Amino acid sequence: MLSEDGRISSRGWDALAGAPERRRPSIARLVDTTMLYAPRSGGVKRYLLAKRAWLAAHRPRVRHSLVVPGAADAYDGKGLWSIYTAPLPFADGYRWPASKTAWMKRLVTQRPSLIEAGDPYTPGLAALQAGARLGVPVVGFCHTDLPALAALHFGDWAERPVRRRWANIYSQFDQVVAPSHYIAARLREAGIDDAIALPLGVDTSLFQPNRADPEGLRARLGLVPDRRLLVFAGRPAREKRIDVLVEAAATLGDPYTLLLVGAGPAALVTAPNVIGLPYERDPASLARLLASCDAFVHANDAEPFGLVVLEAMACGLPVVGVDSGGVAESVDEVVGQLASRSAPGPFAEAVAALFERDVAAVGRRARVRAVKRHGWDPVFDRLTDVYAALTGAAAFAAPARSLLTH
Repeated sequence: MLSEDGRISSRGWDALAGAPERRRPSIARLVDTTMLYAPRSGGVKRYLLAKRAWLAAHRPRVRHSLVVPGAADAYDGKGLWSIYTAPLPFADGYRWPASKTAWMKRLVTQRPSLIEAGDPYTPGLAALQAGARLGVPVVGFCHTDLPALAALHFGDWAERPVRRRWANIYSQFDQVVAPSHYIAARLREAGIDDAIALPLGVDTSLFQPNRADPEGLRARLGLVPDRRLLVFAGRPAREKRIDVLVEAAATLGDPYTLLLVGAGPAALVTAPNVIGLPYERDPASLARLLASCDAFVHANDAEPFGLVVLEAMACGLPVVGVDSGGVAESVDEVVGQLASRSAPGPFAEAVAALFERDVAAVGRRARVRAVKRHGWDPVFDRLTDVYAALTGAAAFAAPARSLLTH
């Protein structure tokens, strides 16, 4: 029923239109669950909150809830359920759920029409169990390249066994969705042939150039007005390759300053032209920070997608990235500069090459691309097409399409 890009085919819509009434409830219940949700979370949390807001505005017959780890068993009265989970040490507030059974029971009590699991860990495994118990489909959204992370942290020997386990888990989902063609290809290489690539979006009304206050930010940081300000925002995780950014900044020297937002004091080492700011949990404040800089830098060469890259582009910033991974799908020489590999020398060369061009013009093109290609509407339209095909529920379909079922 789904075409290669994840949309419902004409035959699929015919089948949906003819589905029996018991398969087409007037209200659909979607439950998202993941352990990748914490006070300092990045792209996964922003994706879930953006989807929540979009569904409320565009799919009013869908009841959406989140089941995530927390400091206590709690319900916020607005659809967010937290399950007490012990925190992981040195993990920026992330927690690792231990009991699949307890997690599965919480999911079952939501009586979902469909479950989306945002990881292959305890919540993802519990989602598969809950889906089997309830007889409802389960979508696996693959936000993380686990084999690549295993190789990075433990050595190349770890990639193969982790890849087998990764593929085994994702093969059990009714549909697998990836945030980039890069991750979809990695899944297909592992044997998940039906993985759909669904590049994520950005709130272009929130992240926009008119939030910029470059003079105010430089005054706050104690910098002279003509300082070239590079920025990165993200967790201090090893795969983010913050060490490459710091060493590249040291190589560049004057007049460059690297601003790290939320990357942690350990990343600062002794580089004199690196400044660290705390994690910024308010998206509007993050947008002001990004828009007030000159360029966004991202050295991860195996990034699954890089939502913050789109946020920077929407703010009118050119991006310097690496010519591999998910970032290379959003960035090219039209909107930035790509380093040949994630190493200080090539990365510094890419930054210098960008500033030999008309940086402001490149930033304007980045904004245009973010608006034209990466709004949330087409992303969630496609995703709810997937949900409608899996469930037969008219509530997931766009209003004009849902008329086909009546």
